[in-house]
Amino acid sequence: MQPRAAVALLALAACGRGEPLAVIHTAGGARAEVALEIAATPEAQARGLMYRRTLADGRGMLFVFPAEAPHEFWMKNTFIPLDMIFIARDGRIVRIAENTEVQSERIISSGAPVIAVLEVIAGTARKYGIAPGDRVAHPIFKRR
Repeated sequence: MQPRAAVALLALAACGRGEPLAVIHTAGGARAEVALEIAATPEAQARGLMYRRTLADGRGMLFVFPAEAPHEFWMKNTFIPLDMIFIARDGRIVRIAENTEVQSERIISSGAPVIAVLEVIAGTARKYGIAPGDRVAHPIFKRR
């Protein structure tokens, strides 16, 4: 098994029974729950949400990486505008790329080392007031 897949599968197992869930806590006191699909293999991470036509509000895809490092994404073959939430090892949001341009090959960078990226439907960050510095609660994130 690839190291990246092992990390993602551990994250999935840590969620217990039922659908994996991440909870975003904002500085303003809002709480957003996101039902997760975890991109658990290199192939799933390469595909991401490409070719899909819908993504329900309150659902998202979590990409978990084996080590904290800068990461880059693009929207090629992605038909749904997304908010990309870049997350550090301790669950702190370091950057948000809001309302990404569909089918674009423009590089979207984390801008800093991250351990995970959460992709949700565009408008989620604005709807809940999610901003850098806010926290994502999920078993893969270690509080420092």
